[in-house]
Amino acid sequence: MTRKSLVLPAVAGLLISTLAACGGTDGSGSDGKAIVLGSTDRIEASKVAPAPLDPALAYDFASWSVLHNTFQTLMRLPRSGTEPIPDAAEKCGFQDRQSEQYRCTLRSGLKFSNGHDLTSKDVKFSLDRVLRIDDPNGTKSLLSNVDKIETPSDREIVIHLSQPDATFPSKLTTPAAAILDSEVYKPDALRDGFEMTGSGPYSAKTEVRNNKLVKVVFTKNPHYKGDVQPKSDKAEMRFYDSASTMEQALVKGDIDVVHRGFSPEQLDKLNKGEIKGVRLFESSGQGIRYLVFNTSDPTVKDKAVRQAIAHLVDRQALVRDVYKRTAEPLYSMIPTSISSHINSFHNEYGDPDPDVARSVLHEAGINTPVKLKLTYTTDHYGPETAAEFKELQKQLNSSGLFSVTIKGYPWRDFRPALVKREFSASGMGWLPDFPDPDSYTAPFLTKDNFLNSPYRNSTIQDELIPKTRQEAQRSLADKDFQSIQNAIASDVPYLPLWQGNTYVAARGNVTGAEYAFDSSTMLQLWELGKGN
Repeated sequence: MTRKSLVLPAVAGLLISTLAACGGTDGSGSDGKAIVLGSTDRIEASKVAPAPLDPALAYDFASWSVLHNTFQTLMRLPRSGTEPIPDAAEKCGFQDRQSEQYRCTLRSGLKFSNGHDLTSKDVKFSLDRVLRIDDPNGTKSLLSNVDKIETPSDREIVIHLSQPDATFPSKLTTPAAAILDSEVYKPDALRDGFEMTGSGPYSAKTEVRNNKLVKVVFTKNPHYKGDVQPKSDKAEMRFYDSASTMEQALVKGDIDVVHRGFSPEQLDKLNKGEIKGVRLFESSGQGIRYLVFNTSDPTVKDKAVRQAIAHLVDRQALVRDVYKRTAEPLYSMIPTSISSHINSFHNEYGDPDPDVARSVLHEAGINTPVKLKLTYTTDHYGPETAAEFKELQKQLNSSGLFSVTIKGYPWRDFRPALVKREFSASGMGWLPDFPDPDSYTAPFLTKDNFLNSPYRNSTIQDELIPKTRQEAQRSLADKDFQSIQNAIASDVPYLPLWQGNTYVAARGNVTGAEYAFDSSTMLQLWELGKGN
């Protein structure tokens, strides 16, 4: 399928700030030590999420960063670009013009990290397992279009789709389609805990404390067969409780790379060169932040309430005062770096205007001030989230039209409560499953959407999304994606706030930092190494 129409930065020049030429690397570096990454991400086992590293459940950036380097998928994204290429497969392709039958041939001699053979039966087992487990917090929505899977031989897989879907090869690049060892994983139950068995370029050993992941040690997988060539034989990912502690570790040289979790103030210090021996690489990011409204909740059920909020939110103030311009205002669920983007919310609502918001509520017969509770997660998107919601509270309350209270919850409680529709309005973040406008629309708008949103728009769900998926040449779907964006701006089941840039901080001897992320912002550990 053709994805050359996507307006994305070339990954070869993706990380542009103070980029110096990168030389070669000899395995784990001249000192033989592992390359060490730091992050403030939180990966935690809980009652509702007992298996945070099981591909049938894991559906967040932190977990996918681990899975992406441990498991193989039939397809993957290349070092640069957006068109999927074979990974565990030797070749793949649609066998019909309707994009409903997808056939792959596996590489010969594939094995898992434990030495077990990997065959087409393991591929079928893995995809069927996601659908069978059907965890409400999991990844089934990415594979829900799979009708049946056939395995004509040990190396052949034929996947039949219930509807045409030109984006399906891209979905096969995600950890949702990770290939599991059918001798290790159960077909109808999650693998509780943090153990993983894959066939990717690295095997992984986890260190856990109080049900929370504190370290992952990645070791080059001797059984791996694929075209990825790891630049380091060993890598570590360490998880810190705070950005300040992580910064201290970077200054001391305990870690080599930071790929997640610095505050805007810390990024400013790095950009000014105030942390000696460390370079900051920046790119236009694809992650977005938004409000999700429970459209069945009495407080926000009336569209006029949601529209009034859209008339009041000042995105410029958010990115200026809270995020110190490390983010950009966003006026669509599809960010500016993805084709088909239009500023639908700005076109619909313009600049913040309390008088217009007041008129919208008055015409709908809604008494003011409207009492509203905004909820957010305290430990998943960074320390600025609380400040962001205080700013949103101030903006809405200063209009006199709303009486807003805010409350934060830890992610382990926040995520399941959101899916159970216990909140009226909440803050969420999103990184694409794959670099296509479909990944910013379908996961939010189909019946089996990952947020369990009650919002339904039959035109979007039954006509526009299926139509966009029939277009192998993605630019031909632009008009329909623009119609989707305009409909969302009118109904406001979601309110886009901002899109963030992507940052990587690396010590001077680190090579490959410019390739740390692929075009879907997935971490590529194998690209990182140490020079002399």
